[in-house]
Order: sequence, then C-alpha cells, then structure tokens
Amino acid sequence: MAEKKKTPEKKTTGKAKAGAEKAPAAEKAAVAEKAPPRKAKARAARPASGPNATLRYLRVAPRKVRLVANEVRGMKVGDAIAMLKYTPQSAAGHLAKLLRSAVANAEQKGGRVDVDALFVKTLTVDQGPKMRRFMPRAMGRAYRIEKKTSHVYVELGTA
Repeated sequence: MAEKKKTPEKKTTGKAKAGAEKAPAAEKAAVAEKAPPRKAKARAARPASGPNATLRYLRVAPRKVRLVANEVRGMKVGDAIAMLKYTPQSAAGHLAKLLRSAVANAEQKGGRVDVDALFVKTLTVDQGPKMRRFMPRAMGRAYRIEKKTSHVYVELGTA
C-alpha cells in the first residue's frame, strides 16, 4: 500500500484569519447598499400621474385581452363601459370591472370628479406568469400546456 505524503498546513495568525473573513462580508454589505429593493424598482417603472387601477394575474391570455383593450383605449369611460357590456369576449367583463375600480379610485382620491369627463388615457396589458400543466400523449410522451396570465394597468385622464 502506498502511503500519501502529508503536506504541512500553512499556519496563519488569528489577525490574518479575521481580516480575510471580514473582507467578503464588507463587500456584500457594500453591494447590498447600492442595489435598490425590488418592489420600489417595480413601482418606479410606471409613474402614476392620474387615477389608475391594476388587475394582476388575470387568467386570460394577454393576446386575448389586448384585442378588447385596443377597442377601449382612448374612449370616454362611460362609453367604454357601455361597449364592454355587450362585447362577447370573456376579458370584457374583467376590463369593465377594472374601469369601474379606476373611476372609484378617482372619486376616492380626488374628491368630486366629473365622471363624464374621464377617459381611458393608458391601458396596457402585460404577460404574467404561466402555469405549466402536462397532458399525456401517445407512446408515453407528455405535452406541456401553458395557462397564461395577464397583468392589466389602466390610467384615466380628464378631458
């Protein structure tokens, strides 16, 4: 049997060890101070100038919601809600509820607001997280089904 040679370990003083351990911690603290918190960064991305409302994790694909949103964008709020009432797409009901919420936010924050003067200033539809499900297929395969979600943001303006 061959014996392994032992290499002598380097001896270090206590001061050197303490200094070596503090350096990475100090670097991490400096990096943590520079990076802004995530939530503040997300809020800063969309400055809210007027009355607004958000709808997150809507279980309708963003492409389908955008079809309805494109019809409503720029309209007066009363006309938009009336149009959405008779739109057959499933996203129409959710958008109508979101518009009513934005109007309520305008009344709550701004006091007396002329609802007839409000119009849809911005209406953006972004993609939310996808829920992944799997369907069994022939010969032992599995197909991935992606159930998409949407994040909808509406901001109202006064004419």
